[in-house]
Order: sequence, then structure tokens, then C-alpha cells
Amino acid sequence: MSLQECYRTIREEVDKVIYGQDEAVEFALAALFSSGHVLLEGPPGTAKTLLVRTIAAALNLDFRRVQMTPDLLPGDITGSSIYREQSGTFEFRQGPVFTSFLLADEINRASARTQSSLLEAMQEVGVTHDGVTHPLPDPFITFATQNPIEQEGTYPLPLAQLDRFMFKIEVPYPDPTAEQRVLREHHASGGKSDPTAMDVQAVVTPEDIIESRTTIRDTHVRDEVIAYVSRLLAATRNDESLSVGASPRAGLMLLMGAKSFARFADRDFVIPDDIQRAFLPVMRHRVVLSPSTELEGIPADEVMSGILEAIEVPR
Repeated sequence: MSLQECYRTIREEVDKVIYGQDEAVEFALAALFSSGHVLLEGPPGTAKTLLVRTIAAALNLDFRRVQMTPDLLPGDITGSSIYREQSGTFEFRQGPVFTSFLLADEINRASARTQSSLLEAMQEVGVTHDGVTHPLPDPFITFATQNPIEQEGTYPLPLAQLDRFMFKIEVPYPDPTAEQRVLREHHASGGKSDPTAMDVQAVVTPEDIIESRTTIRDTHVRDEVIAYVSRLLAATRNDESLSVGASPRAGLMLLMGAKSFARFADRDFVIPDDIQRAFLPVMRHRVVLSPSTELEGIPADEVMSGILEAIEVPR
């Protein structure tokens, strides 16, 4: 199955359940096909968890959900050693991270120590325990959700953790038309919508995803577009509104996201419009506002939009 077919068939399944969140769905699938991880941020009740569960239901992959809480320990995610009395040895019991599709729900409710247990898994696609590295399944993708409003009892993600996420997708309230459809279609479920009960089928295999990721990597990027990305990165480092700019890894994630959008549009090459489309979700969680900008209440998206407008676009 081609990447375009994978994208189209997954969208058809997701659209059975999720209404009015087209941008969130598109970016989530862009990350899936380009080996990225996704952080979904939005107020409660905007279908963040349901979106991830629905995408997982459309994939023929193992799926596990971890409810992140303050008392959760790293071993509760990565696994722990169990003593076997018969053999007199310790045996490693795999944790829920050993799956192809992981949902870390309300990630900012877990302690910094527990959050950091996902760092190696997300970057190296493996877990090291007692000096032995255990590989994770291929493909492996992490989705995490967080609520930006209620901060009591939360542990903000450090920059190193945020940097592991390809996109930070903001999930807003749906528009009135979409919200009426949500009320009409989901009211009988009592707020407990189940993707499989709503006829969401597993339409994509692990092999399809791995093949699609190869297609993404083979997408052509002109030197002029690479130079454009470099100028955008440099602008974030020189902007007085920011105390920390974007890293080279941010540029790589930006290019990977742009490649996905190019393929979704049935192109085998990236254009500047693809870069601009991916720019905010790639950058908004990787830059740090200066203290004066924070005091003025200027959001990161506004600063990044200004940079995007200021940098000349190649033809």
C-alpha cells in the first residue's frame, strides 16, 4: 500500500469518530509516517485521548495506554526485574512501553523521574535495564496528552523531554458545526465512545508504515529549501524575544514533517509551503521565551509567526 493510500484509508477510519480536528489528525499522521512522536495539548473533553485511540484502532499494531500519575515509577513504564526462585536468577519483565503504539495520558502529571524514563525509548527505540538494552518493536510511536489549564499537581516537561516530540499539536474546541455533530453522534455513548464499536477497522499493517517511512526519507529537498530552513533556525537564535532558539534537531524534524505533507499532496519533493505548514507545531515547544516576552504575555506562536513572516521565502 502506498503512503497516499495509507493516509487516505486511515483518515477515512478516523473521520468516523473524530469531527472538527482535521489539523490535529493530519499532524498526528505526519508524525506516524516520519518516525516522530506527538504531544497533544488542549483543555479536557476535546477528544485528545479518543483521537489517539482511534488512530491506534485503524492500525494493526499493539497498543497500550499508561495513565500518568504522581506516584507512577519509572519501572511501571519500562519494566522491572523479577526473581525466579526455581532458577535462582532475575528475569526482566517488560513494561507497557514495549508496544508499537504507546499513549502516555496526562504526561505532565507524572514526576520528572518517571517522565525521563521515556527519553531513551523515544530517542533510541530501546530500554536499558541492568546494563542490558532491550529493543522496542518497529515501528514504535509515542503519543502524549496534557492539559494546559489545570497546573496543580503537575510537573512541567523539561526542554530535553519536549525536544523528543516531533510536534506539539494544540487541540482546540471544535467549531459549532463540528460540535453539533459530536453531540448528535456521541450522546448515546454517555461520553465513553469506543472506536471499535463505531466500526473503526484496522486498515494499515506495520509493514505499510515501515514502507511509508522509507518513502518519506526518499522525498527530495532542494538546496534552496534547506537554506530556507537554516535561515529560520538562525532567526530563532537571534530573536530578542527568545532566550533559547531552535536546535539542528528542530530543523531535521521540520524537514521530516514537510516531507510528510509533500507526500500527502502526492508530491515527491518539498516546497516552502510544506515548511511553513509544519513550522509552528515543530517549533512552539522547542523555543524558550525571554523573561520580558513572558511578562508581556506574548505566546510563542506569535513570536514564531513573526519570524516566519520576516524570513524571505525561496522561489
